[in-house]
Amino acid sequence: MKTRPQKPTKHSKPSKPPKSPIRPKLARSPEAITKKKPALAGASADSAVAPAITQKLHKVLAQAGLGSRREMEELIVAGKATINGKIANIGDRVGPEDVVRVGKRVIHFRSGGRLPRVMLYHKPEGEIVSRDDPQDRPSVFDKLPQLQSSKWIAIGRLDYNTSGLLIFTTDGDLANRLMHPRFEVEREYAVRIMGRLSPEVAERLTTGVELEDGPAKFDYLSDEGGEGSNHWYRVILKEGRNREVRRMFEAAGMTVSRLMRVRFGPINLPPRLKRGKWMELDETEIKRLLALVT
Repeated sequence: MKTRPQKPTKHSKPSKPPKSPIRPKLARSPEAITKKKPALAGASADSAVAPAITQKLHKVLAQAGLGSRREMEELIVAGKATINGKIANIGDRVGPEDVVRVGKRVIHFRSGGRLPRVMLYHKPEGEIVSRDDPQDRPSVFDKLPQLQSSKWIAIGRLDYNTSGLLIFTTDGDLANRLMHPRFEVEREYAVRIMGRLSPEVAERLTTGVELEDGPAKFDYLSDEGGEGSNHWYRVILKEGRNREVRRMFEAAGMTVSRLMRVRFGPINLPPRLKRGKWMELDETEIKRLLALVT
């Protein structure tokens, strides 16, 4: 049974409590959405004396929300991080007793029991996914709650005229797991175009079209109907190049009039999350997310 894309419509206030936005990732076949959610593995309770817990410095900095692991390695090489007052080096490990600083800021070691924060945001059209903009356009970061000891990292981007699901976290490592191309995390979009795809064009979009930065294809494409000259499609792909969905349709001679991301990996855009609003995942949802992507 096909799942219709979530078109931007007004909803009346529901009487039932909201369902978790997290579900297991789709397998290659979209019919796998009915698969049961995996149970979380329990931790062993019979451990003896636990060894000192240490982690590589660049991972600790990424988990603190300062940026990706690669960016943290560059920061360390630049001599901007210290451990117990000494300039840190690549490969250094730190534990809970160490004092880590980046500039004047103290970075706290996060043990296995401390979870990152994860925020879902329903981006409307007309906002940029950047903190700095020469044109001074509205930014998605203006809508998010302020953080004192870390910063929100955007997991993927949406262009100025695209709406839908954006995910933010304070954990650079989690962001990397969801964004890096080698993990092939699915992105699902509802696309409205002017006209209708012929079977030949649909086949071309799922086998490969040539873009200026290399070939691209949809892993899944389904016709979701429409009225008049507007027609909706649901598409899935496993990478996040700049304006990729729009450019693919343009390469096939079609114009996208509306584009909305409805899923990123195992996270759906909650139907009750209105445009321009955010919601934070609770502890149970974060644990499920971490179990699914790590």
